[in-house]
Amino acid sequence: MKKPSIVLCCCLALAACATSSPRRESLHGRLLTLDTHLDTPMHFGRAGWSFADRHDYATDLVQVDLARMDAGALDGGFFVIYTAQGELTPEGYASALAFARTRADRIAETVAALPARIAPAARADDAARLTAAGMRFAYMSMENSYPLGENLELLAEFRERGVRMAGPVHTKNNQFADSATDEPRWNGLSPLGRDWVREMNRLGLIIDASHASDAAFDQMLELSRTPLLLSHSGSRTVWNHPRNLDDARIRKLAAQGGVICATTVYLSAMNIGREREALFGRLERIAELSPPEQAALTAQTRALDMKEPLWNVDVDAFMKSLRHLIDVAGIDHVCMGGDWDGGGGVRGLDDISALPEITSRLRRAGFSEADLQKLWSGNVLRVLREAETRRAQ
Repeated sequence: MKKPSIVLCCCLALAACATSSPRRESLHGRLLTLDTHLDTPMHFGRAGWSFADRHDYATDLVQVDLARMDAGALDGGFFVIYTAQGELTPEGYASALAFARTRADRIAETVAALPARIAPAARADDAARLTAAGMRFAYMSMENSYPLGENLELLAEFRERGVRMAGPVHTKNNQFADSATDEPRWNGLSPLGRDWVREMNRLGLIIDASHASDAAFDQMLELSRTPLLLSHSGSRTVWNHPRNLDDARIRKLAAQGGVICATTVYLSAMNIGREREALFGRLERIAELSPPEQAALTAQTRALDMKEPLWNVDVDAFMKSLRHLIDVAGIDHVCMGGDWDGGGGVRGLDDISALPEITSRLRRAGFSEADLQKLWSGNVLRVLREAETRRAQ
């Protein structure tokens, strides 16, 4: 029998420390927790900013960093490659592809620079393995497949880069599908969009239906050979907005094994005007700003928040939305996707350090630890395993 390696001994020691830490003694800390939609990568590469440090939400625009992952006991999640919708032209596709590749590189480089604290995850089992070793984990997802242009072979490239989940469309129609927030062009999926679904299945990638139109959702649900996931969506019964899904479709999603991840956005009217849109435009390019320019953007954003919050609701509204999703879909078909750093957050749930409050409220409402484990990661990891199995077949 071989002697255990030094690396193995260190991993076992880390696991022991993780198991006996004060964090693991709380109910929320014992759970394996993940969030399906973290837009934090837009901040990776910022001058004078580190993902490893704790930042103050009042003086910085970030809601997720490693220190607050510790504070909120968030083990990991899907870090997003988001690309804004542009023109459906060769030039537009080329620009978007370059942007998406750079964003993917930024995620990989940021994680690789912190090898003692966070590691990339690729398979469903990686989440538990890395958490047991005292590490945070980072899956990768793609919000808006626009950067693929008309070349579906690029999906394999992004899978190789680490992507395990992707959505076809964002706020405007593109070459794959109609958006929930645009006028119909394809009446659902385009012919290329149907091929996109088949290629996603072939590669073992989770299909993310958030932002897709009702017709596109229906067609993806029919075509896909693996369950769909909505990474950051809610119910129209709670707030009637096309970005949310109606309860009949939520039930159909659950009947086919899919999951919907409760989000903090679209629980109320969105207070957005020209000033907010201009600030959002600068925020998406914040990594290109100098530290003084970053500070000015933060000050302007927080001043506008005081005058006119983006979402004028609180944690009670989020809990109402979450409970409704559970009532409609069932505990086996709901997950967590706050849209952190992408417009998410409500009063009392400003950043991920407040996540234990969600668990505490659900526990008081009578949910078991097994129920909470499904909600916080089990349901998502099941869908990922099913996608992996499909690829193997």
